[in-house]
Amino acid sequence: MRFVLRRLGFFVVTLWAAVTLNFLIPRLMPGNAALAMMSRYKGRIQPQAMHALEIAFGIHTHQSLPAAYFTYLGNIARGHFGISLTFFPDAVSHQVLQALPWTLGLVGLTTVIAFLLGTLIGLVAAWRRGGFLDGALPPIFVITSAFPYFWLALLAIWFFSIKLGWVPESGGYDVTTTIGWSWTFIGDVLRHSILPAFTILITSIGGWILTMRNNTISVLAEDYVRMARAKGLKPWRIMWTYAGRNAILPNLAGFAMSLGFVVSGAILVEFVFNYPGVGWMFLQSVENQDYALMQALFLLLTVAVLVAILVADGATALLDPRTRDSS
Repeated sequence: MRFVLRRLGFFVVTLWAAVTLNFLIPRLMPGNAALAMMSRYKGRIQPQAMHALEIAFGIHTHQSLPAAYFTYLGNIARGHFGISLTFFPDAVSHQVLQALPWTLGLVGLTTVIAFLLGTLIGLVAAWRRGGFLDGALPPIFVITSAFPYFWLALLAIWFFSIKLGWVPESGGYDVTTTIGWSWTFIGDVLRHSILPAFTILITSIGGWILTMRNNTISVLAEDYVRMARAKGLKPWRIMWTYAGRNAILPNLAGFAMSLGFVVSGAILVEFVFNYPGVGWMFLQSVENQDYALMQALFLLLTVAVLVAILVADGATALLDPRTRDSS
């Protein structure tokens, strides 16, 4: 119980600090969203037009800072983040909810697959150290992980899309396809996700393989593994229950961080492949000085990272009871 309370307390305090910074930083900058939008147009700005825009964006210049802070907290609790400058006059929450499934489906699922495959390959390679699997796969994937992502993505587009014509080169779906829960649309989305998912997998799996392999080799030298072998336990049980269970613990924190950052989207992925996800939206918000959208995405990223770390701490405590005792 003490372990859970300490982790929840850390979560609440960190979230409050992130929300407060999210509120203060845009307000310490000169101007506001209405001024940023009207600065694109030359000429004198009418006060009535500026006031109307401030109301539309939810900017209350007459409020004091504490009053604006509590208003901001209330809006967050209701899921209201204001009006997007990039997608004016649409609400920020509506745009984020539209882009989030694309990023979770592509980057999130690929990150999980890369972690599971990398962990499995690293475990088996360390268990059969010196064999063919250990001598071939880890070096290959470590080398591919060192490639710049944009270079590998452009090379994949040139070869698989332009030269061979096997898969689409960009976009999340064909614009001529009717959007809906139909097999035609789902199949089209899957075809468009093959190439970006492949490049993410190739450039990220090497790190998990190398880390898991090194952790497993260290664990195999421990006394409890030798004792398990001396007791005559089956090799697969020693590999999974004794070696794998303890070797994966250092990887969980890194996996939680990578899984949390999935919400921000792989900006390079979505930019190169013109994919309609959160990463592309993040880039658009910065280019258009869309403070409301940037605030919402930053808060979403913070919550995702904190939740992922909290889940990773819970998984670590279940796999290794010593962490609960030390807390």
